[in-house]
Amino acid sequence: MNDIEIAQSVEPLPIEEIASRIGIPNEAIHPYGKSIGKVSLSLIDPSKMPHAKLVLVTAITPTPAGEGKTTVTIGLTDGLNRIGKKAVAVLREPSLGPVFGIKGGATGGGRCQVIPMEKINLHFTGDFAAIEKAHNLLAALIDNELHHRQMPLRPDPRRVLWKRVIDMNDRSLRHTIIGLGGRAHGVPRESGFDITAASEVMAIFCLSRSIEELKHRLGNILVGLTRDGHPVTASDLKAVGAMAVLLRDAFMPNLVQTLEHNPTIIHGGPFANIAQGTNSIVATYLALSTAPYVITEAGFGSDLGAEKFVDIICPVAGFNPHAIVLVATTRALKYHGGADADTWSQPDMASLQKGLINLRKHIDIIRQYGIQPIVAINRFATDTDDEIQAIIDYCSKLQTRAVTFDGWAHGGEGAQALAETVLEQLHQAPGSTTPLYSVDQSIPEKISTIARRIYGAEDVEYSDQARKDLRLIERLGLQHLRVCIAKTQKAITDNPRDRGIPKPFTLHIRQFEIAAGAGFVIPIAGSIVRMPGLPKQPAAIHMDVDPQGQIRGLF
Repeated sequence: MNDIEIAQSVEPLPIEEIASRIGIPNEAIHPYGKSIGKVSLSLIDPSKMPHAKLVLVTAITPTPAGEGKTTVTIGLTDGLNRIGKKAVAVLREPSLGPVFGIKGGATGGGRCQVIPMEKINLHFTGDFAAIEKAHNLLAALIDNELHHRQMPLRPDPRRVLWKRVIDMNDRSLRHTIIGLGGRAHGVPRESGFDITAASEVMAIFCLSRSIEELKHRLGNILVGLTRDGHPVTASDLKAVGAMAVLLRDAFMPNLVQTLEHNPTIIHGGPFANIAQGTNSIVATYLALSTAPYVITEAGFGSDLGAEKFVDIICPVAGFNPHAIVLVATTRALKYHGGADADTWSQPDMASLQKGLINLRKHIDIIRQYGIQPIVAINRFATDTDDEIQAIIDYCSKLQTRAVTFDGWAHGGEGAQALAETVLEQLHQAPGSTTPLYSVDQSIPEKISTIARRIYGAEDVEYSDQARKDLRLIERLGLQHLRVCIAKTQKAITDNPRDRGIPKPFTLHIRQFEIAAGAGFVIPIAGSIVRMPGLPKQPAAIHMDVDPQGQIRGLF
């Protein structure tokens, strides 16, 4: 069976029953149907959180289809529960862009999935829609002000920084002209669309620890500049209250279940190559308040998701991962060894061994933060025993434990070896991470630290536009912000064609975006875009609804 058939073969338990397994009473659940519920933030208990163990799942540099971090996160949760440990998974919500694009859904795979798979991948509880509407409400208020000109601080139409968003991959919307048709239809200006997962509202949503903090951060959003260079914020436009109204219900985390009926909290969904790449802080708080073991994941490779988790999320949230699982696959190693995509499922020891250097780089990245990673080899049916053993032997030489993960085929049973290894490390040598840089450093110093210590770059080069942006950041007094580098997920460098570990290279910063509400600036490295496009063969063309109303082709 394919993923959707496996998911549809399991009947979800009532969400109240799932909630009761981690001590959530019925009155704290707001049901969305029988098998999905939002959970009241009143269940967050700061006195319980320090006693729970947090495990972060990351990966080596992935192939375009990903290496199965979500599958491993779900499987590890099922595996821990199978051996008698109460564990909860915390995940991001899927974006419709990738669902209909090349990656497909984001609810795991095989026997390691969260259900109801279709509802989670398609609309879910409407959180993405609420974030999209709040973002676009602010955009509408900006253009309304340009039309009526009522504010003392009037934004310059040529210096509006706030675009609109839509939760879809649509390259034709990257650059647009709006306000055409005469004075009655607004002020003509250049604009465009980002994907919803790249919205600063999404980043703020996931970084806020309360409704009060959410509103404060929303108010700090820099929407543009006046003609003489003064900042104009969402607070200046009096947009905060209405945006918070749209986000109120969405701010409660969502509770679902795995195929083995273990609790899973899913909330928020920022991309990791553009934003911070992990679920909301309040979702992790809720999990840490209700279970002794919490498993979460950070997007793409450790150079993106894990770096941002430790350097951006942890200082705000006040928690740290006690263990880090690094997901690797034979196909990704063959990819980094130079093999073509149509040969990844074939035995190819030479390419695999050549690509192992990428695995070593990610092990070194995690060690930068003071934690010894556990390598989870996400096994595919076409992998040979010799290939798996070659990875284990290589890790052994690096004094790193590597465990085969068979969760896709066998669920929690196939993840039990990984669960036991993680549990052993948590009790013998739990880790504690420290951010790589201080907020007191300059923006270039922060970027240089990440570029050199994480990516392995020799130098950082700034375009003329980037240097101009740096001067603006300094003039606005925003040097204290953290940095969230927007970089390709396909390589350690800013060049998506680079494989393995690159030779000495220079990181190129093309420009900066300011996310003052989120609390970071975004250096754009290379040709990264905030609105993806669909591939030649989108996943959407394989989807349908049968006469009985069952969704087919979703994966």
